[in-house]
Amino acid sequence: MSQITLYHGSEAKEVLPTFGLGNDRHDYGRGFYLTESRDLAMEWAVYKPNSKNGWLHQFTLNTDELKILDFTQLNILCWLAELMKHREAADSKRYRMLSTKFIEKYAVPTDSYDVIKGWRANASYFYIAKAFVRDEIDVDILEELMTLGGLGIQYCLKSQKAFDNIVENTTALQPVDFTEFNLKYNTRDITARENMRELIDSDRNKVTKVFSTLI
Repeated sequence: MSQITLYHGSEAKEVLPTFGLGNDRHDYGRGFYLTESRDLAMEWAVYKPNSKNGWLHQFTLNTDELKILDFTQLNILCWLAELMKHREAADSKRYRMLSTKFIEKYAVPTDSYDVIKGWRANASYFYIAKAFVRDEIDVDILEELMTLGGLGIQYCLKSQKAFDNIVENTTALQPVDFTEFNLKYNTRDITARENMRELIDSDRNKVTKVFSTLI
């Protein structure tokens, strides 16, 4: 049996993963989001400025019969197209027109998959997405930018089958201190932005193969 241990950070002490729940505007749409990193999950549990102490939940996912779509193994533009399906990187008319064409060209079908794996578009990564749609980032440095933040990979359970194959280890439930881990989250985000800006402002960013030229 192939199993992976995943973590979910939450403000709630009791969490019940349920098919059909979630927010359509999250990175990969409606679903239940987890990560393989304990530290990241703890930071995500208290990332909101007005959060209180949170909780770290540990789960085991049996992947034997699950179809997993891994965006880190695909062209980075496929991930961006998926992100654009659910989240808006700009509110301009130009973006609305170009993003539709971009999605049509680079999006991959996801409906047949039980789990989606890929980057988490938190503040730092969404900063990249916004800069990209403004034609400020060359596609040749795009994937490297994704690795600079150290912000981790997330899993999103999408199907009933996926939910049927996940079990929480309730004995591993752990409180998360807001003061400690909110600071870690913000420090990680600030460092990521600094590293990203440095690369974007460098000579390696040719700004030749940009968003509007890829459609």
